[in-house]
Amino acid sequence: MPPPAPVQLSAHRCLTRQAVDRALALDVDFVEFDVERCADGTLVVFHDSVVEVGGEEVPLDSLSLDALRAVVPDLMLYDEVLDALAGRRRAHLDLKFVGSCAEATARAVERLGADNLVVTTLDDDAVREVRDWAEAHGHPDLLVGLSLGRRVTGFPVWRQLRVRASEVWPHLRYRQSRANLVVAHHWLARAGVAGFARRRRLPLLVWTIDTPRSLRYWLRPGRAFLVTTNRPEEALAVRGRRTARMWG
Repeated sequence: MPPPAPVQLSAHRCLTRQAVDRALALDVDFVEFDVERCADGTLVVFHDSVVEVGGEEVPLDSLSLDALRAVVPDLMLYDEVLDALAGRRRAHLDLKFVGSCAEATARAVERLGADNLVVTTLDDDAVREVRDWAEAHGHPDLLVGLSLGRRVTGFPVWRQLRVRASEVWPHLRYRQSRANLVVAHHWLARAGVAGFARRRRLPLLVWTIDTPRSLRYWLRPGRAFLVTTNRPEEALAVRGRRTARMWG
């Protein structure tokens, strides 16, 4: 029996052209970036749902593209990142907005191909929307993951407990959302979600792995399908050493 395939690597949070170019210069498998939507419908590469304007936090989806660019001059458009990756790397797009997620996915599939794409989101309905679109358009194997491990700071205690319980025991959420990729923060993965993925025979994506010890653990072949990291150079070195030992 052949040894398990090496764990694939995703360069995490490539939000600027400089970060994208850095990832493209490395031998990573995926480039991860977050996608938000402006008030005028423009899709942009941005992590947070708010932006500081005049000393106050303003919802990003209340700003036009021009207004957002006035405070974030190095902002990248969604289509610019897709064009940069086309034919060079696979994309891991993390959708931060709700509604029209299938449309955003369709644009990525058109430019990159469904085999070169992983889609993740925190929203159960968004996962189901993308999965329904993928199956209706002949891409049933497109990997669409429901992310587990969201921040609960500021939530009432009862909601914090409810969210965490739904992440440690995600069976119902995964069945209803129809996600075909398990996506978990590394501490949740260790707390039992990795076992859930194995039992369901679903690929596992673990985020975000940065420490040497965690890299050595999660880059063991067969432990995960994909990990994201802010230290892709170090992760590549760890994976390279493991691969060399595995093949003697």
